[in-house]
Amino acid sequence: MNLLFLAHRIPYPPNKGDKIRSFHQLQHLARRHRLHLGCLADDRADLQHLPVLRQMTASCEVAPLGSHRARLHSLAALATGAPLSVRWFESARLRRYVERTVHDEALDAVLLFSSSMAPYLDGVDLPFVMDFCDVDSDKWQQYASRAPWPLRQLYALEARRLRAYEQDVLQRCSAATLVTEREKALWADLPASMRGKVHVVPNGVDLEYFAPRPPGAPPSPASPALVFTGAMDYYANVDAVVFFAEEVLPQVRAAVPEARFQIVGNRPTPRVQALARRPGVEVTGFVDDTRPYYAGAAVCVVPLRIARGIQNKLLEAMAMGRPVVASPAAAAGLGARAGDEIRVAGDAPAMAAAVVELLHDPARAAAMGDAARRFVEREYVWERAMARLEQLLVASVATRRGRPAAVPAEIAVPALGRH
Repeated sequence: MNLLFLAHRIPYPPNKGDKIRSFHQLQHLARRHRLHLGCLADDRADLQHLPVLRQMTASCEVAPLGSHRARLHSLAALATGAPLSVRWFESARLRRYVERTVHDEALDAVLLFSSSMAPYLDGVDLPFVMDFCDVDSDKWQQYASRAPWPLRQLYALEARRLRAYEQDVLQRCSAATLVTEREKALWADLPASMRGKVHVVPNGVDLEYFAPRPPGAPPSPASPALVFTGAMDYYANVDAVVFFAEEVLPQVRAAVPEARFQIVGNRPTPRVQALARRPGVEVTGFVDDTRPYYAGAAVCVVPLRIARGIQNKLLEAMAMGRPVVASPAAAAGLGARAGDEIRVAGDAPAMAAAVVELLHDPARAAAMGDAARRFVEREYVWERAMARLEQLLVASVATRRGRPAAVPAEIAVPALGRH
């Protein structure tokens, strides 16, 4: 097939949640089809990786996304009724690339990563698969429930606008994907014609890269480390580490005084940086490789109070055989057995108690880490998920050409061998 792939963020390097998923989509499809990539770059440092993307694709356009212009586009949406977060990703340069590629190439179909890419297909008569990943309207509703006035009203407005926008995209697309059944259930009240287009394509994890005790990993430190990883300018991550440092860690250190909390991730906000002044808290900022931190963790913690889909940080920790203590929001939709493959704790006292229990019982922590590794080997294989996505694209093309193609419940792809 001759495909166009549009993404709201450059899919390389795969160093954060959405870029990990979009990179694996790009990699899988580029190996099997002629692929054209159009995307945006909100971090100009990522432009240095253009040669990698150009080697993988038939054509490639990466349009820099300046925050000032994006903010103006977003504010203009207040008067038009469009979602602010969709207008944020407008780019005349990317639109010209789409128009040129549609005109010059005999495209079969389009894959959109993030619903904010749908406006680029206005007026384009091609079948497309929409990877929503998560239900963004529900995310903004969660933000509204926690934000102070007047942000609460703004976030609630965005949630309502996105809900209507998501339904419009569902009407137009050939098929749509979400990462979990839990996300899909959020659209249970939609008409059957829309719900029937929605398929679950989960995330995966690179089981060779995130392997237990990688070569050169440091020995476990004497003072047990509680590790959280993620982009530290993302609201949900900031909220999570502040909650853990202020409400959970003091209870842990009351029982295990030498315990320390490592916050590993780039672009920490001033609020996150301020946590480093608290006893037992370390803020690393950007690191080239998170694996040594996972490997050195006594426990990995994922205390997200706002969470969507499947957390890559959770899969990575489990793939490296680390015991994980997570909030119900972070663990929802994962499918791991609570108590055996993951510990789930609903509030600060429960989370502290779970962490302390694992710190006091290294044998149990190790057994949980081993079970976690086996779980992701069994359930979260990128190749299987990407084959599912590819089949949806194939089916959309076949249907457009008058050869209806049934989409099987699951594509049979051999799982990777156990390590």
